[in-house]
Amino acid sequence: MMPKDMKEHLKEVIEQSERPREQVVNIIYALQRHYGYLSDEALHEAAEILSMSPLEIEELATFYDFIYRKPVGKYVIHACDGVVCWMFGEGSMVDYLCRTLQVKIGETTADGLFTVLPTACIGYCDNAPAILINAKPYGNLTPDSIDRILETFRNRQPALEEVR
Repeated sequence: MMPKDMKEHLKEVIEQSERPREQVVNIIYALQRHYGYLSDEALHEAAEILSMSPLEIEELATFYDFIYRKPVGKYVIHACDGVVCWMFGEGSMVDYLCRTLQVKIGETTADGLFTVLPTACIGYCDNAPAILINAKPYGNLTPDSIDRILETFRNRQPALEEVR
C-alpha cells in the first residue's frame, strides 16, 4: 500500500496540473520508484488517483520500455539492439550480456543485481555500441569494457544473500 504522504503528494501534483491525465507517466514512475516496479497494486493505485481505469494505465505501462511490470534487478541494463550498435559492435550486446550474466532476456541474475532488456535504440549512436544502466549511457563498448562495467556495479553492492 502506498504511504499516505506519498499519496497526498501525488494527488497534489495531479490537482496542480492543467491537464491531470498528462501526469500519468510521472505518477507511474513515482510508484515504480517506490515499489521497484509497477506492481498490480501500484497500477490500481495509479488508476484510482488519476480517475482512470486500470486498463488505461496498463496500456501505457506496457507501451514504454522503462516501465517494469514485473520485478527487476538493482541495475537494469537496456542494451541497444539497433542496427548501428550491431554495425559498430562485435555482434549483439544483448546476446553477450545474457551469456555473460547467465540470464535470458528479461530475467534477473540470481544475486538480484542485473536485469537485461533489449531496446530498439537509446539515441547514443555516435558512441555505438551502447547500453543504459539505470538510465546512464555507456558507449563505445567492447566485451572487455562491458565486463569492466559489470564488475564495477557488482562491487558497489554486496549480493542479496550476503545482506540477508
